[in-house]
Order: sequence, then structure tokens, then C-alpha cells
Amino acid sequence: MRPFDYARAGNVAEAGQMAGRFIAGGTNLLDLMKLEVETPDKLVDITRLPLRGIEETDDGGLRIGALVSNADLAADPRIRRDYEVLSRALLAGASGQLRNKATTGGNLLQRTRCSYFYEPSQPCNKREPGSGCGAIGGFNRIHAVLGTSDKCIATHPSDMAVAMRALDAVVETQKVDGSTRAIALGEFYRLPGDTPEIENVLEQGELITAVRLPKPFAGQHRYRKVRDRASYAFALVSVAAVVRMDGGKIAEARLAFGGLAHMPWRDETVEKALIGQEPAMANFDKAADILLAEAKGQGENDFKIPLARRTLKAVLADATKGA
Repeated sequence: MRPFDYARAGNVAEAGQMAGRFIAGGTNLLDLMKLEVETPDKLVDITRLPLRGIEETDDGGLRIGALVSNADLAADPRIRRDYEVLSRALLAGASGQLRNKATTGGNLLQRTRCSYFYEPSQPCNKREPGSGCGAIGGFNRIHAVLGTSDKCIATHPSDMAVAMRALDAVVETQKVDGSTRAIALGEFYRLPGDTPEIENVLEQGELITAVRLPKPFAGQHRYRKVRDRASYAFALVSVAAVVRMDGGKIAEARLAFGGLAHMPWRDETVEKALIGQEPAMANFDKAADILLAEAKGQGENDFKIPLARRTLKAVLADATKGA
């Protein structure tokens, strides 16, 4: 690990002005620094900032401070009762020890687990723009099949972000000049395009202060994660679903997917295709057809396309069971 300066922020405004890389739980950043994938000159410790509360909002939703740990968020009675899909997703991610340290804001900003990104001797446009993408034509079993480009086929690793995407979460931030933003999670991440090194819309020094959830959505909440082993493994495919039935038909469906793209993936045309339909496998297949119409495998990850189909159908069948 290379030498770096360390400073502790006294308040939110000061943090952005200290011109450094923010660190809270550090569960991802410290690994990247040890491997010299990231080599920040300065770390700004934000762990003492007052961003650990979970508050009810005027519209009946919740405002989650950026420093709320994944463990505390998953265990909060309001999350377990009203946003079950989020609690399920959090408990499916990492180990208990990591959940105790990992924060809400940091979880959203996880870097990809692509092996080429983690190995400085290998080409990676995300780590070193213009060097190439070693995963294209290389080892790409865990890589994306949707929203890719010829510059990058990496996936986003967060389970929490997938559930939050299904729940229409909004990210609150504060810029260096003190102004604030509210960014819908669907607009927070960027697809790789020609600039895979730019992963989100945050500006230099802009700090995530909270994540806001709207009032709860009625229906069955499901989170299914398909992975190589039962614990501490990232998703090959995951599905976050909130499905509401009315009169034996699907009245509302919120679906987000992990392991398939550079960002938590949501395609509202898939959801619209399910509304008003009976919970039949033929209708679930049509939804999967829409989801995967432009999916593109890279050889070793071709299996993700039929796996995503089966996982989506299984989740929908489970969520509509007994309708």
C-alpha cells in the first residue's frame, strides 16, 4: 500500500472541501488500496459525521443516513416490515462481519469484482482508460450480458442497490459548494459506453448523505440470488421483486436485476408486460423475452441468459403463488 495522508472531517460541508477520497467502512476501498488498484493521495474519514439515523419522512417513506451499516439497516423493524425485499438483499450480501462495517453510501459505490480490474498487470479500461478490456475474449464467467460496450463488460456487485432500484430509491448528496441534489437511483449509475471508468454521476468531492425510500409498496417482496456458493459470493444473477395481485391478475410488478449489467438493471417494459396478466408461465416467458431481447454473452457467461430467464420465472411464480 502506498503512503497517503489522512484527515477526519468534522462536518458534511468540511468533508467535501478536504479534497480527498472519502472512507467510512472501507470494506472495498482498503482492498483496492492494498492491491494498488486505487492509490488515493488522501483519505477523508467521514465516520464521525451525523449520518447514521433512519428517519420517517413526511410522505410515509424512510430516510436512511449514508453511514447506517448494512447490518443495522437489514435489522431495522421498519425495513423488515415494509421493505422486506431490501432486508432480504442485504442479508444475502457478504458476511455478518462485513455487514457490520459496510455502510449504505459505500455499498452503492462498490467497484466491480472483475478479476482484470483487480489485477494491475492486466488490461482494464475501467482502471486504466485506453488499455483495453481483458474480459472480452478472456475469463468472463461473472460478466455482464446487458448494457455492455466494446470497452467494458463488468458487472456491479451490490445486492442492496438492486433492491433499492426496485423500490425507486433516491440518493441525496451534498456538493463541495454546499448545494444539494436528490438523484433517482435509476439515474445515479452510468453504463460503460466509451468511459467505463466513470461509474456514476457524482462530481468531485460530492458526498452521499442519505438514501430516501418512498412509502412502502404493497405486495409480495422477494429477493433471489443465484451464486456459486451459499455464503459470501457475488451474484451470477439476482432478482428483486415486488408483486401485487388483484382479482387473480398481476396489478403491479417492480423488478430489478443484479449480476447482468454494469448497474442494477431495471426495464419497465418488462413490468408493463406483466400488468393485467394471469400468473402463468407463458406470461412469465414473455416478460423474460423482453428482458433478454438484447442480451449478449461473451462465451463463458452465455449461461447467464437462460439462468436469468429461469430465475425470473421462479421469482414470479413464488411471488404470485396462491393467487
